[in-house]
Amino acid sequence: MITTQLTDELIRGAVELESSERGVRPHRLPRPIRERFADPQLTLVEAQPSGVRVAVRTTSVDIGMQVHATRVSYRGATRARGAIDVVVDDVFHHSHVLTGGDTIEMDPHTGTRTFVPGAPELVTINALGPGEKTVEIWLPHNEQIDLIALRSDAPLQPAPPSGPLWLHHGSSISQGSNATSPTRIWPVVAALRGGAQLRNLGFGGSALVDPFMARHMRDTPADVISVKLGINVVNHDSMRLRSFVPAVHGFLDTIRDGHPVTPLLLISPIQCPIHEDTPGPGAIDPTTLGTDSVQFIATGKKGDTTLGRLTLGVVRDALAEIIDSRSEDPNLHYLDGRTLYGRRDAQRHPLPDGLHPDTDTHALIGQRFADNVFGPGGVFRKARHPAAATH
Repeated sequence: MITTQLTDELIRGAVELESSERGVRPHRLPRPIRERFADPQLTLVEAQPSGVRVAVRTTSVDIGMQVHATRVSYRGATRARGAIDVVVDDVFHHSHVLTGGDTIEMDPHTGTRTFVPGAPELVTINALGPGEKTVEIWLPHNEQIDLIALRSDAPLQPAPPSGPLWLHHGSSISQGSNATSPTRIWPVVAALRGGAQLRNLGFGGSALVDPFMARHMRDTPADVISVKLGINVVNHDSMRLRSFVPAVHGFLDTIRDGHPVTPLLLISPIQCPIHEDTPGPGAIDPTTLGTDSVQFIATGKKGDTTLGRLTLGVVRDALAEIIDSRSEDPNLHYLDGRTLYGRRDAQRHPLPDGLHPDTDTHALIGQRFADNVFGPGGVFRKARHPAAATH
């Protein structure tokens, strides 16, 4: 078997690879942000490689990749393990559900953490068939992972990029919460359907209109850009309307400093019944801990928008007005998130925990996004991809 070094040229969707004691660890945010804005939640989720994949061109029939995962579990709640998906020439091949690695068990009542060490594991990719092919190995969207070794029975070369480079920022829904594997999260569903190269900046609990995120997006190559804002601001109860509106304007201004004419899409939240008319903070319903269905709730008072308190309804109105006030920018567009998942969808496909879509609903959202945004008449339809030469 041939051993291939895991380098930037083979890995897409990550901004850098950190050398660890085991191998290399993909990161979705650069070191200066990780050090300066070391919020524990952001530190946790940016190291979960949502949208990151190893992409190679090869005649190999068998590939093996040794990995060591680190997952977070919550006492009293059952969470499915992460997975690694394999796609061959744009066709799904198989999924490997992780079984090894370390566990960080968190107690939601006390905030204490317990570390449980585990072993590395080997992901085997067999029966790839004869001839040259492109193999994409999608890393877990919900577990940190160290890549230890990559072996094959024929040389592995970096796969040539194709399609526009799509830079997307959003919340845990964009990171993929509640989906069962990395190619089933809605941004990846949309990217595969729309023929785009995704760089996913979806971070659970962390789409908070942060200036450093806008600067990072400003400095990141992209052919098309989307920003999905609102749900985390509401369920953190982190802003009032007076501060939210100028913060979003500033976020867009900063992106425009680096991408003055790039198609830029602002997306409002999808339907989320607990926060439609009720402000945050959001919280886990303590009565559901230890059951098969942990639920999120809004702890604010229904209908209370006094003093600028934010609900999803208030946020959508504000975002639409922001876009209207920037009509001089012909490449700035708006998408109401309820186009992707609306009131009727919430009745037919309710959010299992009150906040995050399940796998089937991720597929629905991703398909609708691809058809509306990358499809005929979509705002990303004519995007070209000079930026796609970078990983």
